[in-house]
Amino acid sequence: MHGNKIWSSSLLLIDYIKHIGLTPNAHVLDVGCGWGLAGIYCAQNFNSAVTGVDADDNVFPYLRLHAEINKVKIATIKTKFNGLNRSILNGHEILIGSDICFWENMIKPLRGLIRRAMNNGIKQIILADPGRETFDECVNVFIKREMGELIDWTIKHPHKVQGRIFKYPMSAHG
Repeated sequence: MHGNKIWSSSLLLIDYIKHIGLTPNAHVLDVGCGWGLAGIYCAQNFNSAVTGVDADDNVFPYLRLHAEINKVKIATIKTKFNGLNRSILNGHEILIGSDICFWENMIKPLRGLIRRAMNNGIKQIILADPGRETFDECVNVFIKREMGELIDWTIKHPHKVQGRIFKYPMSAHG
């Protein structure tokens, strides 16, 4: 489905996670993981137990190779957003994802996943996007209800990338 490269929003997500930190040893669900760069970062730097989720199982050989090179283990699940049910969500504390709402038909399934995650044990959600209207439309319902916030985020290295981070729960100031 487009799991043919590392998307620049993965770099935004990693930089944001580096900035805020994660709870050590947390169980992380990396949705739309692609080659798994953000999940691998979490496993390496926070000793996270990571499960990579993607609808395209053709990405998993690349994810496994990157994980092996980086000396971490990443579990995998092949499913779409709607396949992430209560039993899967209850086993994780953190949900991350980047570049995962690029088509209009993804808005409703991703919104449903966010809602299920909030209701089923996920303590933190961090999603990165380059600033697509589809992403904004998906997360705005949560922002309007003060169930999350949207943060503009820019990195300069390895190259300039700009985008947005949806974060749940909101910051204390939010």
